[in-house]
Amino acid sequence: MESLKLPQSLFSSHGGKAIVPLPTSSLLPKSTFLIYPNRKLALSTDFVTTATVALLSANMFPCRHCVVKQIRSMQFTTRSISASVQSTVDELMEGKSKDLPVSGDSIRRRFIDFYASRGHKVLPSASLVPDDPTVLLTIAGMLQFKPIFLGQVPRQVPRATTAQRCIRTNDVENVGRTSRHHTFFEMLGNFSFGDYFKKEAIRWAWELSTVEFGLPADRLWISVFEDDNEAFEIWHDEMGVPVERIKRMGEDDNFWTSGVTGPCGPCSEIYYDFHPERGYSDTDLNDDTRFIEFYNLVFMEFNKKDDGSLEPLKQKNIDTGLGLERMARILQKVSNNYETDLIYPIMEKTSELAKVPYGLADDHSKLNLKIIGDHLRAIVYLISDGVVPSNIGRGYVVRRLIRRAVRTGRMLGIKGDGQGNLEGAFLPVIAGKVIELSTHINPDVKDRTPRILEELKREELKFVQTLERGEKYLDQMLVEALLSAKASGTVPRLSGKDAFLLYDTYGFPIEITAEVAEERGVSIDMTGFDIEMENQRRQSQAAHSAVKLAMGTSAELTKDVPDTKFLGYETLSATAIVESLIVNGNPVLQVSEGSKVEVLLNRTPFYAESGGQIGDHGFLYVPQGENQHKAVMEIIDVQKSMGNIFVHKGTIREGVLEVGREVEAAVDAKLRQRAKVHHTATHLLQSALKKVIGQETSQAGSLVAFERLRFDFNFHRPLIDDELAEIERLVNKWVGDATPLQTKVMPLADAKGAGAIAMFGEKYGEEVRVVEVPGVSMELCGGTHVSNTSEIRGFKIISEQGIASGIRRIEAVAGDAFIEYVNARDYHMKQLCSTLKVKAEEVTTRVENLLEELRITRNEASTLREKAAVYKASIMATKVISVETSEKFRVLVESMEDTDADSLKKAAEYLIETLEDPAAVILGSCPGADKVSLVAAFTPGVVQLGIQAGKFIGPIAKLCGGGGGGRPNFAQAGGRKPENLSNALEKARSEIISVLSEKAK
Repeated sequence: MESLKLPQSLFSSHGGKAIVPLPTSSLLPKSTFLIYPNRKLALSTDFVTTATVALLSANMFPCRHCVVKQIRSMQFTTRSISASVQSTVDELMEGKSKDLPVSGDSIRRRFIDFYASRGHKVLPSASLVPDDPTVLLTIAGMLQFKPIFLGQVPRQVPRATTAQRCIRTNDVENVGRTSRHHTFFEMLGNFSFGDYFKKEAIRWAWELSTVEFGLPADRLWISVFEDDNEAFEIWHDEMGVPVERIKRMGEDDNFWTSGVTGPCGPCSEIYYDFHPERGYSDTDLNDDTRFIEFYNLVFMEFNKKDDGSLEPLKQKNIDTGLGLERMARILQKVSNNYETDLIYPIMEKTSELAKVPYGLADDHSKLNLKIIGDHLRAIVYLISDGVVPSNIGRGYVVRRLIRRAVRTGRMLGIKGDGQGNLEGAFLPVIAGKVIELSTHINPDVKDRTPRILEELKREELKFVQTLERGEKYLDQMLVEALLSAKASGTVPRLSGKDAFLLYDTYGFPIEITAEVAEERGVSIDMTGFDIEMENQRRQSQAAHSAVKLAMGTSAELTKDVPDTKFLGYETLSATAIVESLIVNGNPVLQVSEGSKVEVLLNRTPFYAESGGQIGDHGFLYVPQGENQHKAVMEIIDVQKSMGNIFVHKGTIREGVLEVGREVEAAVDAKLRQRAKVHHTATHLLQSALKKVIGQETSQAGSLVAFERLRFDFNFHRPLIDDELAEIERLVNKWVGDATPLQTKVMPLADAKGAGAIAMFGEKYGEEVRVVEVPGVSMELCGGTHVSNTSEIRGFKIISEQGIASGIRRIEAVAGDAFIEYVNARDYHMKQLCSTLKVKAEEVTTRVENLLEELRITRNEASTLREKAAVYKASIMATKVISVETSEKFRVLVESMEDTDADSLKKAAEYLIETLEDPAAVILGSCPGADKVSLVAAFTPGVVQLGIQAGKFIGPIAKLCGGGGGGRPNFAQAGGRKPENLSNALEKARSEIISVLSEKAK
C-alpha cells in the first residue's frame, strides 16, 4: 500500500504550534484521525506518495471539535511525488481543498490579493478610534474614506482595498444568540473613488465569490434595490444569475443613505443559501436559518438634497463590505461564525479554564462561551488602539464589555484565573489567545501585550470586588423583600428597578439574580426589569450607530478653495493672497475694523493646530506704502478644515480686508519659539518615560501650548517622586547635550521600519515627516521643533495625576515658561520665608510644626464640643416620651441647635446607651448656614421589629433638602434647608411613634 510519511509534527494554522507530535516514522491511517476544527496540515511534499490522496478525504475528519484519538505506529516507504499529487498538496497548502477548511487568514489575504491584482491600492486598517466626531468607534470599512466621499479632500488613489477592524455594540444582546452578530468583526472592502462603477463592482464580486473562493453559483442569491434595473440586468444578463434568485427589495433593505442629506445610492447584496433543497417558492432572504448575507455593494451615485430629492453625483463611488467571519463560516462549513478558526480557539481556551468542553456543553454554556470569544476580541483590539476602561465614551464601551465577560465567566464556573490561583484574573489568560491570533489582523497588538494584559487584570480584579459587594446588596434586598411580604401578607417579590440596579451598577447578571432569589423563595418583576433595560438600550443606541455623510456648510464654503501651502517650517513671514473671508459661517467679500473673521490664504507661514500643538498667533498686514499698513488683522487661532485648508481666525484691528488682496502674513516669533520648545520637550519626555517606567507605556494624548505642555500616557499607577526626578534629570541631560535635531521626509513604511514612533492624534499619508533627536527620540510628527536641544534651556514637571483608569497626565514647562515658573516659585518662597521668619531650608519644618499645633488645638476643641453635647443630651433625656403598647417604648426626638455632626453623633450614642431598651433617638441640628445634620439611633428591641435607622432617616432628611442612610441601628443624614428642621423633626416624632405602635401590635 502506498503511504504518507509525515514530518515530526502536525501544525495548526496559527503560529505553527504542534497539535500532535509524531515520530519520524509513523503511519497515518485513514480511520479515526481527529483534529481541532479549522486547522491545516503542514505537509512536507518530500514525504507524499501517490496513494496519499485517498487519506486526505472527508472521512479523515469525522469530528471537527475533538482531539486526536488514535495514531497507530507503522512503517512508511518513501516514494517520489507525481505531478498530480504535487498539485493536490499545493491545493491543500493554499486551503483550496474541499476536504480541508480555509483559514480566516487566507481568506483575508486572498481578498486583498484579488483586488490588488486589479489595480487597487492596499491600504492598512484604520484605528478603532476614528478621527471623526460623529461616531464613537470605527463601525464600517468606509469610515476612513468619508472625507473623500464627501469631496472634502482629494482622492490619493482611484481605487483601494482594505481589511478594516470594526466595532459595533448596538446589538450586543444578540451576541452568541444568533449565528452572525458580533461586537468585533473584520470588514473586507474594495472602494472606487470616481473610477469604476456598477458593472465592474458586480463582475469582480461575482468572480471573487465563485472563482477565487469557489462558492457554487447555484447557491448564491442576489438582492437589488427595487428600482435599480441596471444592477438587475448586470446580474442576470452578464453574470448569468437566474431571475428566480434575484430579489428586488425596498428602500429599507437596499438603499443606502448616509443621513438626512448627502451621498446615497442603491445597494446590492450577495447571499449564500445553506438549504437550496427548499426551492424558490416563498423565499425570504432575511431567513437566518437558510441564508446569510456576506457581501454588500453600495453604488454611491446620488446626493440627497434638503427637500428629499435626488441629484446625480458628479463623482460616482463604490463602497463594498465582505464580512470575513461570515465568509469563513461558509468556506469552513461550520454552523455559525463562532466555530470558525477566527473565534473558536478563543472559546476553546475559555472551555479549558471553565472545564466545560465545547462539544459537550449545553446550549446555555455554549452561549456564554460565544460571548467571551466575541467580547475578548473587541476588548483586546480596543485597548491596543488606546481605549482605556472608564465611565464615559469609548472607555465605557470597553468597560461594559469587560464586565460582561467577567460576569459570563463566573456563570461558566471560572474561579480566579481558572488555573488554580483564586485571587487571579482569567481574562488575561484568554486574551493571550486573542493576541496569539492577531498577527495578520494587527501585528502591533503583540508589541502592546504587557499593557493589554495589565489593563485587563486590573479592571477584572477591581470589578470582582464590585460583584462581591453586589452579592451582599442582593442578600440585603432579599431579606427586605421577605420581611415586607411577611408584614403585608403578600408574595415576596424583588422590583424590576432593584434587579436592574444590581445588573447595571454591580454587574449582576439577571440570571444569577433570578437563581439566587428563587432559592430564597423570592420572585422578580421581570416586566419592570425589561422596561429599565429597554430604556438603557435606547440611550445606548442613540450614541452614534451609523456613519453620517451629510454635506455641511464648511464643504460648500471651501469647495472651490485649493489646499493651503504651508511655509512655516522654513519661514515665519510670507506674502499671500486672500482666497476667502468668512463671517459667522457665511462668505463675504470684505470685512472692516472690529469684525471677527476667518481668512483662507493660498499659502501661509502660520502653523494650524494638529498633533497636539496649538495654532500660531500673529498678524496679517495689507501694505499701503513703506512702513505703512492699509489694514491689520490679529490672528489668535489657526485650524485645519476640509483636509489641508488653513483657517486663520481673528479680528480686524485696522482698515478693511478684501478677498483677492495681497497680505503680509507674520507669525509671532516669540510664541512660535515657545511652542517649538514645548513640542521638542514633549518628545524628550516620552523617551524619558519609556526609559524610567517601561517601553510598554504609550502616548494617550497631548497639548503643546505657549505656556506649558501636557502629556497623557498609559500607566496603571501614580509615579513616585524618585521616578519623576529621574525623568526630569534625563530630559535636562539631553537638553544640556545640545544635540542638533534631524528632520527627514520618507515613506511611512521606511519610517516605521527605522523605529519611528507615531504621535497620538496624527494622521499619516504615504510620505511622512520624521523628527529625530539622535540617540534619544525618533517620531513621526508634523509639528514645529527647535533646531538644537539646547534651545529648550530647562525642563520642569509641575504636576502628575490620574485623569482616567489607566491614564496618567504630566504637565510641564520648558524654555521661557520654565524660567517664568522658577522665578514665580522663588518669589513665593521668599514671601513665605519672610512671613514665617525662617530660612528657605527651614520652611518645611516650620510648617509641619504649625500643622501639628493646629491639629492638637482642633482635637481639644472637638473634645470640648462633644462633652458639651453629651452634657446637653443628659439634660435632654428628661424629655423622653413613652409609647405604651404591649411593651413600653422610649422615644426622644429633639433639636440640638448648632451642634456639629460629630458631636451630634456622640450625643445620640450617649442617649442610646443610657436609655433602657427598647428606645429610639432622633436628633437634629443646624451647625452652619444652609446646613442640617440628622442622626437616628435605635436599640436592638426596635431593630428586631424591622424598623431600620438607615431607611427611617432618609425620608426625614429629604424634607430638609438632603439625604442619608446607614446601618439598621445607627444612621446619619444631612440637608441644606435649616428652616425646615423643626417640621422635619415633628414629622420624625409622629412617624416613629406611629410605626412603633403598629409594629408592636
